[in-house]
Amino acid sequence: MEGLEKLTKEFDEAARVFQSLDGEVATVPVVPGDDASIQAAIRQIEQTIDSKAARYRDNPLVSALVAQLKATYRDQIIKLGQT
Repeated sequence: MEGLEKLTKEFDEAARVFQSLDGEVATVPVVPGDDASIQAAIRQIEQTIDSKAARYRDNPLVSALVAQLKATYRDQIIKLGQT
């Protein structure tokens, strides 16, 4: 596969993953102050993201997107757990 074709394919796959993760990814319960609840919520959201992106896990653009989404959701869950 030529460079431009490969890049176009990677962008198309990343767009599909982004669309599947657009909006509500998952509803996870978080009990403020309960570390077990916070960790369980983080694991659940990360598993959901991994599941939706699994088909394209070898795509470097998708891998970067997944890593960023996980970090963003992790930070949000931790903040919710501190309130």
